[in-house]
Amino acid sequence: MRMTSRLIDLEVPVERAFLVAVDTGSEDGWTAQESLSELANLATTAGAEVVGAEWQNRRHVDPNWYIGKGKAEELAAAKRETGFDLLIADDELSPAQQRALEDLLRVKVIDRSRLILDIFALHAQTHEGRLQVELAQLEYQLPRLTKLWTHLSRTQGGIGSRGPGESQLETDRRIIRTRISKMKERVEQVRQQRSTAARGRDRRLWPTVGIVGYTNAGKSTLLNTLVGSEVARAEDKLFATLDPTSRQVKLGEGQTAIITDTVGFIHKLPHQLVDAFRATLEEVNRADVLVEVVDASDPHVHEHRATVQTVLDELGAGEKPRLLAFNKADLVERAALDGGAVAPAVAGSVLVSALTGFGMDTLRAEIAALLGTLWVDIDAAVPYTAGELLARVRERGTVEVEYGERDVRIVGRVAPALASELEAASERWAQAATEATNGTGPKAVTG
Repeated sequence: MRMTSRLIDLEVPVERAFLVAVDTGSEDGWTAQESLSELANLATTAGAEVVGAEWQNRRHVDPNWYIGKGKAEELAAAKRETGFDLLIADDELSPAQQRALEDLLRVKVIDRSRLILDIFALHAQTHEGRLQVELAQLEYQLPRLTKLWTHLSRTQGGIGSRGPGESQLETDRRIIRTRISKMKERVEQVRQQRSTAARGRDRRLWPTVGIVGYTNAGKSTLLNTLVGSEVARAEDKLFATLDPTSRQVKLGEGQTAIITDTVGFIHKLPHQLVDAFRATLEEVNRADVLVEVVDASDPHVHEHRATVQTVLDELGAGEKPRLLAFNKADLVERAALDGGAVAPAVAGSVLVSALTGFGMDTLRAEIAALLGTLWVDIDAAVPYTAGELLARVRERGTVEVEYGERDVRIVGRVAPALASELEAASERWAQAATEATNGTGPKAVTG
């Protein structure tokens, strides 16, 4: 008798999420209702179905329940009405708050940080991205390990609950600490590899531009449009891109820059992610200038910009020269729908549509102009033997070249790194010429 088998597809049930927040009247420009709306988008991105939300006005969060105990008990009624099996808090919960809500509601309870970490894990495509997400998850989990071992450490205490639970917990803590240490070493290797690649770019003396902005503002689409091909993953999702992508972009008049798309920022970004992705985000620090991409159609533009500024300050890049690109102009300007109209530049900002191409030529010109403000004046003489350096100067600077009997004089403006190289070559040439004239050099310099 021939045996036959049939493959049965087992679908993971969609979790029904209920959202909860506390409005403490903070001065960051976000109300609890607005923050919950973004939290709902995060939950949907993670694959949950949002079935309800509640928020409470309080002077500060409850240290035991996050929300007040009375409001927490009201959630039990909401659970009966909606059937939610997942509670998501809009702020980071302490282990005690999380445990109290789980004991009361008998559902899984997570916070905004855990949700964002989960989305990062879902979208991490490369080895580097997975390394950094795992490190962030481990650092988040370490202080919350107690609740993971309730099957070994009885909450009631007494006979049958002593010994193995606590010893297992300590063992697990040691395992995770060891794992965190190893992950940090591997992330440090990533940082060193990126630093080596950056030095290679510096030797070629290409200016560098970092694209930063709030998540889903259109950074990856912008890079793709600048390059002219799809090099970065672009989706209408939160945190669609985690791994930075660097490409050469022609800016016009022979200028070329390396432009890097970086991970998006978000309100209440978990500090574990900032720390874990610091190796990646150092691309922002290494950039000569930044292009901050803003969703022009979003009503929370100012709040988004404040969040971006906070993270840049934390990275030490808050004062870098910056150009604002107000993206998604096709959603707010009829002229941007077909991309044919000319986009003006106003006070360090450009209105663009990465989708239709509107304003991209203006953006390229403004990036080139911003990079040009960093250039310095140069007046140097170098020998004819410095042909490779001369070629780079002509390609990447705005200069006039005068050919003399013994050397070449270069006058104009170039990038600071190129100016330093020119000055060093000029000094060596001048010293060699002086020694040759005085007869102290190894050999005379002739015309």
